[in-house]
Amino acid sequence: MSVPEIGKGAPATPDVDGRRRAFLDAVLAFGFVSTAIAIVYPVSRYLVPPESEEPATASVVAGKLSTLAVNSGVIFRFGSKAGLVLRTPEGEVRAFNATCTHLDCTVQYKAETSQIWCPCHNGFYDLAGNVTSGPPPRPLERFAVNLRGEPGDEDIVVSRA
Repeated sequence: MSVPEIGKGAPATPDVDGRRRAFLDAVLAFGFVSTAIAIVYPVSRYLVPPESEEPATASVVAGKLSTLAVNSGVIFRFGSKAGLVLRTPEGEVRAFNATCTHLDCTVQYKAETSQIWCPCHNGFYDLAGNVTSGPPPRPLERFAVNLRGEPGDEDIVVSRA
């Protein structure tokens, strides 16, 4: 009969060692797979964005003509985008997509200069939507404007041109 050495425990049986090793292998595999999924899933969602079509907005009522003063402008919702309806110093009503063509900032009407202004990088458009100065590369998209209703209580109806 052999006597165990002092300081050493009883030797583990091969069955216990195999189960321990299998358990540690499973824990490590689960950790690696979880980490890989945590990295790959967001990257794949970024590279392949979800398909979502914006519902086609044909026309919207931007407001009442009586509330839009001469030489002023108002931002309105056109589907999921912003629109700008303005009344020129001559009284003509015009509407544009209010998203700047440079970096998608929302433009606004500056009455003191009678221009459309992008506050992000100081870009300017004329009252026809054409770029006059600054970094915007293209003119603003122009919308068609119709007046509907009784004189004095007319709605401003804006639609895609």
